[in-house]
Amino acid sequence: MGRRKELVDELAAYREPDASKHPWGEWHELDAHEEQRMPGGASRWNAGKDLSFELLRPELVCEVAYDHMQGDRLRHAATFRRWRPDRDPKSCTYEQMETAVPEELSRVFSEAKFLK
Repeated sequence: MGRRKELVDELAAYREPDASKHPWGEWHELDAHEEQRMPGGASRWNAGKDLSFELLRPELVCEVAYDHMQGDRLRHAATFRRWRPDRDPKSCTYEQMETAVPEELSRVFSEAKFLK
């Protein structure tokens, strides 16, 4: 929690108040989430938990650890590892991420011939 409080001041200069200038700006619009839960919306596990977020300009890169990915979504909390000043944000893509085991299992079982 202490580190989170420090980040409020540390990241203040990167806040993007104009959502139209941000690549994820449409996340603020309810219509963008007809088929999935809206980020910052109510948690089904803890209705009282504050899940609000602020858009930051995509100028910083950080390395995170994560447990599970489903499609293009981190399914459990990502844990901050370190800042990566050596990386350009545009070089960070989904392609560089390791394939999550459940995704691989899904592919294996969907192609399984032994069920015939």
